[in-house]
Amino acid sequence: MSVIEQYARAHIVTDEEDPGAVPVLLRYDPDSDPRSVRVDLPGTHEWTFSRTLLERGLRAPAESGDVRVWPCGRVQAVVEFHSAHGVEVVQFESKALLRFLRRTYTAEPVRG
Repeated sequence: MSVIEQYARAHIVTDEEDPGAVPVLLRYDPDSDPRSVRVDLPGTHEWTFSRTLLERGLRAPAESGDVRVWPCGRVQAVVEFHSAHGVEVVQFESKALLRFLRRTYTAEPVRG
């Protein structure tokens, strides 16, 4: 199996008016880096971090480097990205992230 991509709807949390749900691409490439996942936010914002961090953060607050993940109530999760340009806070439905994670664990690197 090759790359797994899944679109999810998420809310970018800002001080400004809520733009509503935006499309976010969740990506996993077992051939490139089997331990990481990538989140592509609208624009040119792309974050790569540990798949384990995402999994742990759905159960309890977890962080590694510039990324923090935590459950928000029973059905949502928050992913917070820190950079020199500020902080981006993104709220997902937990079930979309769980579905993505399940798919990543069934993927296997292509053997050549």
